[in-house]
Amino acid sequence: MSGRKSSRNTLSRKSRSENGTTSTTNAYPPKSISPTPLSSGERTVKKLRLSKALTIPEGTTVLDACRRMAARRVDAVLLTDANALLSGIVTDKDIATRLLAEELRPDQTLISKIMTRNPSFVSSDSLAIDALQKMVQGKFRHLPVVEHGEVIALLDITKCLYDAISRMEKAAEQGSAIAAAVEGVERQWGNNFSAPSAFIETLRDRMFKPSLSSIISENSRVATVEVSDPVYVAAKKMQEFHVNSIIIMAGNNMQGILT
Repeated sequence: MSGRKSSRNTLSRKSRSENGTTSTTNAYPPKSISPTPLSSGERTVKKLRLSKALTIPEGTTVLDACRRMAARRVDAVLLTDANALLSGIVTDKDIATRLLAEELRPDQTLISKIMTRNPSFVSSDSLAIDALQKMVQGKFRHLPVVEHGEVIALLDITKCLYDAISRMEKAAEQGSAIAAAVEGVERQWGNNFSAPSAFIETLRDRMFKPSLSSIISENSRVATVEVSDPVYVAAKKMQEFHVNSIIIMAGNNMQGILT
């Protein structure tokens, strides 16, 4: 899901679009950008492998937009208004829940009808972990990336996750040394270690052995459809459950997943 709030960009510049024609690249005012001060060794957004944003006019039909997205193998597109300014963003989830679930015709529906207006954005100098936090808190997967007041790319949450996972792996390596030190203390303290041992064991489990139950809510529901159900039924279920994927079942057997 895309971002839901930000100021409208006021700058634009000419560039070459993906089909070879001259188009306008959108921009946000530089005064709106206040990157987080960098800490030593921390990765910024511009150091991630960013994808060039696919930008199309908001008067494009959903069918044409989908064709362009498929050709570029992307799951989100930025939209521009008549003044060539960024007006919104559309993702694959928007197409599923706002078009298919509503049984609208993609060849007759303008992309502007299902877009999210005025998406949030992130500075290229922002920390990757800050961008990830922004997407998690806003519950969306894509952020336009701005550099010197211009949109230069579209950041996918997976890029930030890869960076965060890499940092976690490094922390785990350091954690192995901590665990070894704890075991050494246990051996030295012997039988007199019962109370501190219970505390440290709990701490160690929380740090190095998180279970799926700790990240899945107790009352969570799983969206499922039968393999014989039409696609729009799956889209309606995804809309109802507010999810990006759905499990495909054949009776009591899982057949696959639709995202």
